[in-house]
Parts: sequence; structure tokens; C-alpha cells
Amino acid sequence: MIISLLVAMDEKRGIGYRNRIPWHISSDLRRFKSLTMGHHLVMGRKTYESIGRVLPGRIMIVLTRNSAYGAVGCVVLHSLEEAVQYAETASEQELFVIGGGEVFASAIQIANRLYLTQVHARVQADVYFPEVEITGWREVETANFPASEKDQYSTSYRLLENMGAPIS
Repeated sequence: MIISLLVAMDEKRGIGYRNRIPWHISSDLRRFKSLTMGHHLVMGRKTYESIGRVLPGRIMIVLTRNSAYGAVGCVVLHSLEEAVQYAETASEQELFVIGGGEVFASAIQIANRLYLTQVHARVQADVYFPEVEITGWREVETANFPASEKDQYSTSYRLLENMGAPIS
């Protein structure tokens, strides 16, 4: 199974502010939907709560330390390892880790791919993507897009593969 991180971040690695995405980029939302449709998504509780609903066509795995936490329509687990095992048991081909900061920091160690939307701006943020040692990663694709009426900032979409992470 391929383990992929899917993240949009600003030039300072900011990914969130006050439990929200700090920009509006319609093309990135379409890309997110296209990539994740039909797959398992892993996220922390705060990320799930910021989304506020179950995303159709995907199985949402919410990670929390709270054993009493419930999220209707989601699978609630307590570790990244449990999430990976759950997705493997379900014969998932590509598991998407979508945040937040703590979940990304744990998952970067085992990730095979990084789907990165680089937002060409510096915005106010209180959650950050972890620093990644890029030497072990190979860029496979890149595409640049200007800001537009529906895209608040210009962006670069990049796909990187971890040359050292085994694919299980």
C-alpha cells in the first residue's frame, strides 16, 4: 500500500489558522477531491472537526487520544499504526494522510509520496507542516498556476516520492 501525504502549505510551511485553512483556492479543492475519491483518509480530530462533515466517496479515519470520542460515519482509531493496518486490511491501494500537523509529523517517517500544494504567500498560521529533509525525496511532477478569481493565491502543485520509504 502506498502511504501519501496530501498538504497545502504557505511559504513558511503554514497549513492552518484557528482550525481553518487560511486561504481559498478552488483548484486545490478540486485536486483534493480528484486524488482522494474512493480512498481512505487519515486525519487528526481537529482536522476532522474543521471539515465538519463526512466527505462522500471516501472512508474517513479520525485519530484521537480520547477513547470516548465518536464521529458518526467515520472510523475512529487511536494511532497512525492502527490506521495503516485498518486500510491495509480493507485492501486500500493508496492511503491519504491529510493532517493536521501532529499527524503529518508522525506519518512523514513512513510516507511514500507527498502531494504538495505550495501556496505562494505568507499567511497567518498557527499549525505548520513539519520540516522535511528533501534529499531523500525525488520530484516526479510539478505544475504552476496563477492566482485567479477563484484562486486567492498562485500555487505550485508538486508530487514527490520518498526514495527510501518501502511500499508495503
